[in-house]
Parts: sequence; C-alpha cells; structure tokens
Amino acid sequence: MVGSFQWESYREALLFLATASVVVPLFHRLHVSPVLGFLLAGACLGPFGLGRLAQTHAFLAPLAIADVEQVARVAEFGLVFLLFMIGLELSWERLVRMRRLAFGLGLAQVFVCAAALAVVGHFWFGLDLAPAILMGAALAMSSTAIVIAVLAETRHLNKTPGRAAFAVLLTQDLMVAPLLFFVTVLADAKAGLTGVAIFWTFLPALFVLGVLILGGRLLLRPMFRLVAAAQSTELFMAACLLVVVGSGVASAAAGFSMGLGAFIAGLLLAETEFRREIEITIEPFKGLLLGVFFVSIGAGLDIGVVLRDPIPIMLNACGLVALKALVIFVLARAFRLPGAVGGEIALLLAPGGEFAFVLLTSAIGAGVLPGGQGADAMVVVTLSMFAIPALGRLGASFARAKTPAELQAEFAHLAPEGDVASGRVVIIGFGRVGALVGEMLKRHDIPFVAIDDAVELVASRRDEDVDIYWGSATRRELLLACGVAQARALVVTVPNPRAAEEIVRFAHEARADMTIVARARDAGHATRLYEAGASDAIPETIEASLQLAETVLVDIGVPMGFVIASIHERRDEYRELLKPKSEAARQRQVARAAIRGRVMARRRLGSASIDSGAARTNPDVKGEEGGPE
Repeated sequence: MVGSFQWESYREALLFLATASVVVPLFHRLHVSPVLGFLLAGACLGPFGLGRLAQTHAFLAPLAIADVEQVARVAEFGLVFLLFMIGLELSWERLVRMRRLAFGLGLAQVFVCAAALAVVGHFWFGLDLAPAILMGAALAMSSTAIVIAVLAETRHLNKTPGRAAFAVLLTQDLMVAPLLFFVTVLADAKAGLTGVAIFWTFLPALFVLGVLILGGRLLLRPMFRLVAAAQSTELFMAACLLVVVGSGVASAAAGFSMGLGAFIAGLLLAETEFRREIEITIEPFKGLLLGVFFVSIGAGLDIGVVLRDPIPIMLNACGLVALKALVIFVLARAFRLPGAVGGEIALLLAPGGEFAFVLLTSAIGAGVLPGGQGADAMVVVTLSMFAIPALGRLGASFARAKTPAELQAEFAHLAPEGDVASGRVVIIGFGRVGALVGEMLKRHDIPFVAIDDAVELVASRRDEDVDIYWGSATRRELLLACGVAQARALVVTVPNPRAAEEIVRFAHEARADMTIVARARDAGHATRLYEAGASDAIPETIEASLQLAETVLVDIGVPMGFVIASIHERRDEYRELLKPKSEAARQRQVARAAIRGRVMARRRLGSASIDSGAARTNPDVKGEEGGPE
C-alpha cells in the first residue's frame, strides 16, 4: 500500500503552499509586493525553470511544477473569487454612479488601444487585418487580478485612481464575451456560416445571462436565510462556495467569462444582510487562489525564448506598455481626470492581462491567428505583467499630498455650515464609537451633528441621512465656524490621542462651562484630557474592566443593586483619581477609596447573611428577586 502512493499528484499543491509560506513573509519584510514574489516563484519553479533542469538532473524534479495546465485550471478560480469579492463591495446603485467611467473611459480605452495596436500589428508585423484586430483587442486587456492587488496594497483602491482603474477593468471583463464571439464569427466565416446562424448561436448566451441575474435576485436571499437559520458554519461556507463556483460555471457555459458570473453574484449579494459574513468566509479562499493564479502566470513564461532572443522581446514588451500608457493617459485627461490620476491608471493598465491568454489561445485554436505570432504575443504579455507592481508603485508616487487649503477647496460642499452645532450635541469622529453614540442620542430624540475628516465615511453616512460634515476638528477655525460655543455638549471619539487633546482644549477655550466627554486610550491619556478641559474622560481599558467585573459579579449571584452601586462608586473613584490635583489631595483620595472599599465589603457580607437567612426561612425564595429557582 505504501509503495503504491503517488505523491506526484500532490506535488503542485505542496509546492504552492511552501511558496506561499516563504514568499509572502519574505517580500513583506523586503517591502516588495508579494504579487511579484509569486510571479518570480512561478517562473523559477515552472517547466521553463527548474522543470527544464529536472530533465537532466532528476533530484530537482520534486521542486518543479510539471503540469502547468492543471495548475492553471485551479488558478482561474483566483480571478473568479476576486471578481466576486469586488461585486460584493459594490451595489447596482454604485455601479450606475460609475457609468461615466465604466461605459465612457472604459469603452474608449478598449476600442482606442485595440485600434492602435491593430495598426501596429498590421503594418509593422504584417498580420492580416482580422487577426491584427483580434490581437490588438487581446493586448488592450489589462490584468484585473494584479492591478486590484497592487491598488489594495498601495491603499488607492477606494480613491479616485482605484475607482477609475476598476471601472476600466470592469468594462474589459464585460468585453471578453463579445471578443470571444468575434473569434467565433471569424472562425465560422471561414467555415461558411451565415450571419443568421451566428446570431442564433449567440442568443442562448444572452438568455442564460438574463436568467442568472433574475434567478439570483429571486433565490439568493431566501437561500441564505435558510442556511443561516441552520446556524452551521460549514453549511454557510458550502453555500458561499456554491454561489461563487456555480455562478461562474453558469456564465462560462453561456460563453462569457467565469469571472463575470461571479461578479454578478457578488453584486446581488451586496444588497443583502449577509454581505459581511460572506465576505469574511470567502476572503481566505480568494487570497490562496489568487496566489495560485500569480504562480501559474509566472510558470507560463518561457525563459528560454526570452534568453535566446531577448532584445526584440523586451522591445516589444516596452513598446506595448509605452503605447497603451500614452493612449490611456490621453483618454483619462479627455475625461477630465487629474494628471496624477491619469498617470497612475495609465501605468497600471498599460501591461497586458490574463484575458489576453484566453483570447489568444482561442484564436490560435480556431485557426484565426498564426500559432507562432500568438505564442510570441503571450510571452510579451507575461513579461509586461511582471512590471505591474513596480509600475503601480511609480504611479502611486505621482499623487502629491494635498495641502489643507486644497482639501478644503475640493470638499467645501461637505464642510459644516455656520452655527450648525448650535443647541445640539456635537460628535467629533463618526467611526464605530461615534456612530454608536449617535444612535443612542437618536433613540432619546436628542439632536446631534457629526464632524469627521474621512471623505469616504462622510459621503457614505450622508447617504444614510446622517447630519455629518467633513473637516478637521483640530483646526480651531472650523470649531468656531460651526458654532461649537453654542453646542449643548461635545463628544470627542477620535482615536488619535494628540488630536483629541487639541480638540478638547479648543472647545474648552471657546466655552469653559461646556459639557465635554472624550474617549481616552488609557488612564494617562484620560488625565491629560481632564487637564485640557474635559468634563469626563472615558478610558477604554478601565471601562472594559468595569463592565467585565459587573458581568461576572451578576453571573455568580451577587445582588444586582449592590453590583451597580459598587461599579458606579468605583467609576467615581477612578474619575477622581484621574482628574489632575496635588499629590497630597491624591493620597487623601486613595485613603478614602480604601475606606469605602472596606465599607462596601461589610455591606456585601451583611447582604449575603440576610439572603442566606431568607433562604433558610423560605426555601422557595432565592436572593433579592424573590423568584423561584
């Protein structure tokens, strides 16, 4: 039984897991994109790296990826899961808001780049017109997986460059199906099929896509409600994987890309209450499969071809990047994007993409494109994809940090109006803590206004009808302009300790008798906030400890009244200890706290005696509640 074990079946999986365990920590330490590490690892371990040496040195065979096609089939799911997660972060409404970039800049990029590259292919490389157009369209594609990963790494995914690049990439993904259809048209034209026959061949694909959207809207939410009701983590994970893989397979069966079906499924689930749980469940699968995808791209690079004739191949790769970058930059400026944004997305989208392999392989298989020229084009695309992380870093450096004056001018429409805080509670910082404070104020019908310096957060909260404004509350002029001196109270929840102290100091100077409650990181920070003028400073560590103590005392049977009294008393003691005072006064306060602690201990002891006596007199009575056991 031991001798019959074929470990080669598991070689690729073991090699990938070993690569991921080494590459990601190493490249993080070197401050280099892990994407580049996976690409290099694939090139070294692939059939054109160690795989070629293993033909003459057998001891290297266990370290080489032999079956690239098998890895590529699994790697395709990396792109599928990525597009599903992107769809999960969007919604139909946000997609409509992106229509100018997606169906304006995106379509312009595909058609203009394809036309320019087709001209080069026809006149420079001597291709016939139809194959030149097809190759130009394939080379016009960009790498969705690598570009999105680089944007996320540089934290530009939710900024203007990220939104613009994603809109173009989404359009490219939507264009894959028509381009594959174009390959079919060219192949059928050579076979003598009529236009009517081609139309009836393509019609079922559109029908399946419509069924996918309509069926998803009707079935996905009820299905996840049933799964969630079972309260089984394994079942929920299985349902998530079923949706991702099933939608991708249905889309591929209709003639579209698997990624398009997964993206639509993500869009449909983005509007449900299960969005965050699905995101957490799918994230590990996406990360691992994307790593496999990058390794497969690197493994497909024929290093021997590059080394045999490096200069023409390198020139072609540089020419592809330069031509596409120039076209995309001009188009970005024509669509009124800033120069820095246009430069960044031009560099990111200029290299080739994974869908180029799909289109070129289909064209070669259909006999539309000569095999030699198609293979050379795929080598050029692979080399250009290796440059995306470096180009992304270069593009991100174009973005100059804006001055406060420029930010104020750009987002002036989100700034608070004069006296907006008058008579209301002002919440500075509307993250998770500030939002919870606002929710509690709303429950008690107390009007409030929020101020935050994160533009994306302000825009999203305004969509939820929250009265929130953009601006940096560390600027004294902003607080005075919004009328903080006439506010009912001020709540400071910003996580930055220095910023919180400055805000409290400015507000206290504006009105000394104002109620100012501030979030403190620890006891030392709370003391500094009191010194700055805060009425109350709530240390996160102390408050969490008091809540834990209250819960455990109640759970083990201490009467609720004594627990609440002791917790409030202890909170008052901490407050007095943290407020600034002379050293002698502090020592007296500590002594008084010790005396109160001994008094409370005697009271609890007396309460326990009374409770036990009551229990002996009436065994049906338990504690102070008087209810049955």
